[in-house]
Amino acid sequence: MSGRRKTKGAHDMRFHYLAGVFTIAAATAIAAADPPYAGKWKMNPARSNFGELTVVYEQLPSGEMQETTSGQSYKFKVDGKDYPDHFGNTAAWKSLSSTSWERTLKLKGKVLTTDTLTLSPDGKSLTTDSKGTKPNGETIHDTFVFERVSGGPGLAGKWKASNMKSSSPSLLELAPSGSDGLTFKIVDMGLTCDSKLDGKDYPCTGPTLSEGWTVALVTSGLRSLNMTIKQNGKDFYKVVYTVSPDGKTLTESGTATGTDEKIKVVYDRQ
Repeated sequence: MSGRRKTKGAHDMRFHYLAGVFTIAAATAIAAADPPYAGKWKMNPARSNFGELTVVYEQLPSGEMQETTSGQSYKFKVDGKDYPDHFGNTAAWKSLSSTSWERTLKLKGKVLTTDTLTLSPDGKSLTTDSKGTKPNGETIHDTFVFERVSGGPGLAGKWKASNMKSSSPSLLELAPSGSDGLTFKIVDMGLTCDSKLDGKDYPCTGPTLSEGWTVALVTSGLRSLNMTIKQNGKDFYKVVYTVSPDGKTLTESGTATGTDEKIKVVYDRQ
């Protein structure tokens, strides 16, 4: 009888020991698991929506033109010279015809993209055809179509985005860094932001990015990430990244500071 009790006691002790080991292992696995938004994500233009994005071109009394988008403005002349834009780059405009213009965007003298803007024959739509080369060697060929909201004739007026196509959609990578950090990358553009998830500002770097850009990141529940983008310390853009319940898509919902224009960008897990 005493032998059976000893055997039973040994089994009980072994069971409790193993149960404890499995519990600790499970807890460790959960703690070590990557968040749902971690991974590589490729933009899906067909599922994205830029329909609230607007661009305003205004003829100023000084003879200059002014472009306003994402709540930011810059002035230029259509004379082929470089003028500082609202993103820390330069823009050079020249006229190709009475209904088309060429805009060359540069960073520190290096061409980022060359954009051709063309009015439709009825003047009601504006197509921006953007070409260039990404840091990873991929060709950029993006097309935006805008519909006139007001203004005219010509380029002057308010335009609202209606369609966007891209030959080489962006690739995001979100990777946990340590116990409280995240590395955010736009892989094809060579952009990297190493940040803590503490809401503080951390710098972003990349060959197509001017100086002074930062991000602040905080989590929002298990499946969402809030990002505040700043330029030289001033709020520029607020973004929420949310992973779908099945973990297959990442949705970026964003609004530029000073506007109520919302955009939605959908990414597919790679």
